[in-house]
Amino acid sequence: MNSESVHLIATDPPFNKARDFHATPDSLSAGAKFQDRWNWDKDVHQGWVDQIRDDWPAVWAAIDLAKAIYGKDMAAFLCFMGVRLIEMQRVLREDGSIYLHCDPTASHYLKALMDAIFGKKMFRNEIVWCYSGGGIPKKDYPRKHDVILRYTNSNQRTFNIERKPYAENTQQVGIHSTYSGADNKIDLKRGTPVTDWWNDIQTTTGWSPENTGYPTQKPLALYERIVKASSNSGDWVLDPFCGCATTPLAAERLGRRWVGMDLWERAHEVVLDRLGEERLDTPGKRGGLLPRGEVHYETTPPVRKDDTPPAAPRLETPTRQARESAMSRAEMFNTLIERNGIICAGCNRRFDDPLYLELDHIRPRADGGSNDLDNRTLLCGPCNRIKSNTLTLSGLRRENKKRNRMAQ
Repeated sequence: MNSESVHLIATDPPFNKARDFHATPDSLSAGAKFQDRWNWDKDVHQGWVDQIRDDWPAVWAAIDLAKAIYGKDMAAFLCFMGVRLIEMQRVLREDGSIYLHCDPTASHYLKALMDAIFGKKMFRNEIVWCYSGGGIPKKDYPRKHDVILRYTNSNQRTFNIERKPYAENTQQVGIHSTYSGADNKIDLKRGTPVTDWWNDIQTTTGWSPENTGYPTQKPLALYERIVKASSNSGDWVLDPFCGCATTPLAAERLGRRWVGMDLWERAHEVVLDRLGEERLDTPGKRGGLLPRGEVHYETTPPVRKDDTPPAAPRLETPTRQARESAMSRAEMFNTLIERNGIICAGCNRRFDDPLYLELDHIRPRADGGSNDLDNRTLLCGPCNRIKSNTLTLSGLRRENKKRNRMAQ
């Protein structure tokens, strides 16, 4: 997708629940299933790790911290989410917003990840969605809430305030004055703004008419609230984990344009069926009309038409010609050892073990340096910390000379 092309991302990805999910048999979503288990050795692509470590060191720090505290499975999940959130940030417009649905399993780690990608100042809300139903544990409080992390790409964000009626006891007080900042009076007819604690929307249970049988389906009202708040009529809404089409349906009902993505091969059929039930589609099984345009279904990625480089190039189909340009970090490390020996290029110190050296850039990525072998060098830990992501290799060597750190 082109950079800065989406007004709103509202998505409900895997939660790292360490479970397998299956749709209800004979339901609209019959056959849908996914594995919400993560393994560092099986599920993490080396290209993800290389790209994050090279271009997003703060993201890697968040993943590394999760690995130390929680374990490799959480780190694997965060790698999977990290490369995708990096791309989501790229396609989001400057005035755009993202709502990431999760739960306490990983919400704190995902928040650190999003702080690293969007910036901690772009964090807007941790929305708590409360619900009831299901089993009650004997030795714990019932776990009856999800978390929705809301971030923006800048301070120029779209936000439409939603109001709801005041509680009955407030209305009975008998205050009938118009709200005024000077005397703090309240207009009861106007209502009170919705806060970041949502307890007025229930889950989609078996008796609900909108239930499709999808194992992690969320209620339409929940995503309609999000779409209303952070987009306007005609805006583009994206859900990269659209599942049973709740976000596309909410966007269509509210007059937004939308893009839904999913790995499940029948996801598009559910989208069309649900639009058909709402009489919003043309090709669905139940017929109907689509007043705002056509529904397009593609199984190959669209061709980008902008010139902006992707935030995570290794998600693209490789087009590089030179073998050196396509090397992994491990291959580059070994090649530099073979060429130069176990020596730090920053201070000229020699070591007995290559474990003392770290792969870094000669010209920082922040200054336009590439990830290719001809822009790589090996540094010891202290030199790497001094160089950080601001100094060039020559700048590091000048700094080491000033500090008398150069080996003779």
